[in-house]
Amino acid sequence: MRHHINVLGLLHMVWGAFAAMAGVSLAILAAGTHATAGTTSSPAAVWLLGATGAFLFFSGLALAATGRRLRAAEPGARMAALVLAVPNFLILPFGTALGVYTYWVLLNNDARDAFGRPQRSAAV
Repeated sequence: MRHHINVLGLLHMVWGAFAAMAGVSLAILAAGTHATAGTTSSPAAVWLLGATGAFLFFSGLALAATGRRLRAAEPGARMAALVLAVPNFLILPFGTALGVYTYWVLLNNDARDAFGRPQRSAAV
């Protein structure tokens, strides 16, 4: 199971890096739109691009940090990865695959042991 946790951490780091790069590119696009259009541009478009870029950048940083914490088997990383996997389900197909893999790996009793959590008992 440790191998799956390491792979999952690496995937979270890569996915986070892609999200951060997309956020930076949207912020650059917002700045370019504002600079070239001047007063004729719609301020709503610039704000929307900038806000989306900032959201993607910071969520990418959170995903990358969570991936790093998963590889170090820090106790809070498991719950953070499970929470961050939920919005990824909406990003087809790679985010969905990452979300499913996250839940498959981290809801396993062996993974719970690796992060210092008690095992779940079988349903009675």
